[in-house]
Amino acid sequence: MMCLITGVGIDLIEVDRISKACEKEGFLRRCFTENEIKLIDRKWQRAAGNFAVKEAVVKMFGTGFRGISFKEIEVLRDELGKPYVKLYDKAAELAEKLGITNIHVSITNTKNYANAFVIGEDRTSGQYNR
Repeated sequence: MMCLITGVGIDLIEVDRISKACEKEGFLRRCFTENEIKLIDRKWQRAAGNFAVKEAVVKMFGTGFRGISFKEIEVLRDELGKPYVKLYDKAAELAEKLGITNIHVSITNTKNYANAFVIGEDRTSGQYNR
């Protein structure tokens, strides 16, 4: 199986900035899916990490959020805590158009900052969604 990196994205965000924004219910509901809100559970470092992943994904696409909403990029964790991305609607369409079949995600944070790094990969015989 041949793999090709089709894009990379990185983002760094202040945890305090996201925690203050998340105090407003509108921000939380506009930026995160119901599954993410359950996962975050008022843990603002996790919210900041998820937000950074969303920013890194649109950088990987090379488009920013033009035509894509925050909730079209969902960031969850597997049973071991490893983050993964699920795309919906226009974000999923863009990934397909770019040939992205797999997205690798890494999140790290300190008390003050959350950092996310993503790699978009085209695996000729791979599937994107879990």
